[in-house]
Amino acid sequence: MSATVTTLGPVPLSPIFQERIWGVDTLPSWYKQPATTGPIGEVWLTAETCLAPNGQTLAQLTRQHPAALAAAADLTFPLLMKILLPREKLSVQVHPNDAEAALLGQPRGKTECWYVLSAEPGATVAVGLKSPLTAAQLRAAIEDKTLEDHLNYIPVHAGDMVFVDAGTIHAIGPGMVVLETQQYSDVTYRLYDYGRPRELHIDAGLAVAKPSTAAGLVAPTPMPGFTRLVASDYFLVDRFTLKPDIPAVLGLVDDLQILVALTEGCTLTTPTLPPTPLPPGTAALLPAEHLPYALHGTGEVIRISQP
Repeated sequence: MSATVTTLGPVPLSPIFQERIWGVDTLPSWYKQPATTGPIGEVWLTAETCLAPNGQTLAQLTRQHPAALAAAADLTFPLLMKILLPREKLSVQVHPNDAEAALLGQPRGKTECWYVLSAEPGATVAVGLKSPLTAAQLRAAIEDKTLEDHLNYIPVHAGDMVFVDAGTIHAIGPGMVVLETQQYSDVTYRLYDYGRPRELHIDAGLAVAKPSTAAGLVAPTPMPGFTRLVASDYFLVDRFTLKPDIPAVLGLVDDLQILVALTEGCTLTTPTLPPTPLPPGTAALLPAEHLPYALHGTGEVIRISQP
């Protein structure tokens, strides 16, 4: 007798709220205010500890269903999605690439992107340097507290996409809400933190910082049925703008997909399973199970997949 193959179908995940000293005291209306003692700076949507409706963590599900959910190399979930809520400036930091992370015994480096959901007038992000500096010059700028003067600041508005490849010195300013997609890695080197009493990683950070990178604003690309916001070696980020009574067919039936609704009233359907509501600001996984999916409702849904 052949073994029964269990179909996961859509997997909504419960978000995890992370306290950060630079975060906000009041969350967006999507979320119930959690019982915390400090400001919330990050909402993790696809953390390994996020819970599925059956009570399992994402890490447990990934180990049980590696063909449908895991990265091919190490059987872990490949991408971490976050909502960032900066009330103050985030630290100036840099991340290693895959090769550099491997030397540290880490499974992957950290290339990321930021989709700006909202931005106050004058909101900016820092991506790279105005002009290349040597490691010695960067160290001197950190020590004399002038590093900010060398950063390349970019004004951002709602709907902008910013690509940040590994090796880019970067920072996010206050007054915005950002949907971040990143390689699942926690290797962050903090170069400068505006005098906050947190650890810096200057030697490690300067060792992986690149004088120039491909980081910056990315122009959207119209595609059949959706808009491609960014394409990289690690992730594809697409935006679906839903219209009443017109289903948006997702395709990619053999690929892992992550959906994040940005508005109320979005629903996911597939012919053999009940409809799945998509609460805004949370993630729903579509495992690689050869199931056809369609989106219904109005507003925007972000789809993340891998090339």
